[in-house]
Amino acid sequence: MMEWEALVERARGGDLIAYFGYGSLVNPATHRTNVLHYERAQLRGFKRSWQERPDVGTEPIALLSSAPSSRDDLLDGLLVFDFSENLPLLDERECGYDRLSVTPEDLKLYDDKALPEIPLYVYSGRLPQKVDAPHYILQSYLDAVMQGYLHQYGEEGVRNFVERTARFDTKLFADRASPRYPRYVSLSDSEQYLFDQITSFMSIV
Repeated sequence: MMEWEALVERARGGDLIAYFGYGSLVNPATHRTNVLHYERAQLRGFKRSWQERPDVGTEPIALLSSAPSSRDDLLDGLLVFDFSENLPLLDERECGYDRLSVTPEDLKLYDDKALPEIPLYVYSGRLPQKVDAPHYILQSYLDAVMQGYLHQYGEEGVRNFVERTARFDTKLFADRASPRYPRYVSLSDSEQYLFDQITSFMSIV
């Protein structure tokens, strides 16, 4: 990763962006562009929830979304710094989401660093017009998200993620042995045990 001082200097070139990750983007192992830097951060005024995908005629897989809410709501996550030229690739990755602009006042870095003046974004899932079947959460997707929170925020961060995410009563599709999520990650034995323990309340499809 680029050092913070170098990143701030680089931002003056006008070709950088940053986006707030609250799901799989919290896990750098899922990043697919030449990310420059990332920082633990909080986003104000958004809530996180599992929801149905907006795609018509696709497999009924739930996605993790965020939506504007009370200014008292805070999400822990990762602020990712990238080149603006990679924005189309990011939009393609987040094809079920709308890209929303946020302001520096909406974001707080954990080390109280001042944000450089660059465009700031968060992705919010588009709601489907209709739901034909119950949706389920891919375990391989959930594993990637929980590993990201574990590495960035520790075990407490994983538990906070579960407690502060709505609709965790959605059923789980156990695909860990044959992952369907395209950016799946490998888990250690201890990670697998912890995640299974934390999600033991979930019903399996």
